[in-house]
Amino acid sequence: MANRRKLAAGNWKMNGTAAALSEVQALLAAHPAPGCDVLLCPPATLVHRMAEAAKGGALSVGGQDCHAATSGAHTGDIAADMLADAGASHVITGHSERRTDHGETDEMVRAKTQAAHDAGLIAVVCIGETLDQREAGETLAICAAQLTGSLPDTASAANTVVAYEPVWAIGTGKVPTLDQIGEVHGFLRAELEKRFGDNGTSMRLLYGGSVKAANAAEIFAVPDVDGALVGGASLKAADFSGIISALEKA
Repeated sequence: MANRRKLAAGNWKMNGTAAALSEVQALLAAHPAPGCDVLLCPPATLVHRMAEAAKGGALSVGGQDCHAATSGAHTGDIAADMLADAGASHVITGHSERRTDHGETDEMVRAKTQAAHDAGLIAVVCIGETLDQREAGETLAICAAQLTGSLPDTASAANTVVAYEPVWAIGTGKVPTLDQIGEVHGFLRAELEKRFGDNGTSMRLLYGGSVKAANAAEIFAVPDVDGALVGGASLKAADFSGIISALEKA
């Protein structure tokens, strides 16, 4: 197994104002030198201020989305270069909520991921099946198609993280069995190695979907789970800290 450094990534989604930046200070105080990488992706309005608050500490900051173009008439959108300029080092692409709410296709996600790479950002590319697809036995086929379609040829262990998030488990409290998580992560690892060789072996695979401190340790013990992409449980330092601690021990 490649020596992949674990990653605890938090996605604040459409939550948080300036007052929430106190959670960053609390997190830095609790984990001044964490034994894993730690990433927070706040709303765009907080990226710069969070990056400033985290300066000098062991916390990376990322955006939640970027446009495929570098500039232009795209009201309300943010280019990857702009995120980098604001202090971000990462950006999430292809989150299921973007795919569902904004009709993002694999092709669109691939273009955004390419833009992230071109801007020097690490892309956290999300894939995952719906409950109907899971119950129809289509999980692996859906994940394979999304993985192939969403990752550009420039993807490497240095600039890309893949997050498997079963759509039906996000924010619902429902979590796949450990065997189900292991099956998908093992399958994705094989697919990545087939396409990217050694980079596929070294690329980090995160699990996301109702991860919390209470179930983190058992999830992190599953082979090829290199960390988590966490939603609600990343909003409060006290909650996210438990997940980071579990990952440090994994």
